[in-house]
Amino acid sequence: MTAAVPSNLVWKRAEIESPCVQICVIHPETRLCTGCARSIDEIGSWSRMSAEERHRIMDELPTREAAPKGRRGGRTARLKR
Repeated sequence: MTAAVPSNLVWKRAEIESPCVQICVIHPETRLCTGCARSIDEIGSWSRMSAEERHRIMDELPTREAAPKGRRGGRTARLKR
């Protein structure tokens, strides 16, 4: 009989520092993850990056806006299309 594995174990990889917050949604305009602000390419190659590359990206993340702050216009914007 095998022991139960905690559901978040897959997210905990001690060998790779990661900014992932388990909110994995790519914003259609910015093409960045709304959870961690990384691009699809950065997420996909994260495990193959050197520690220096990962640290460089992590240093940039606070300056990125994964999703626009303003509203898209709601009903008024839809009617204009």
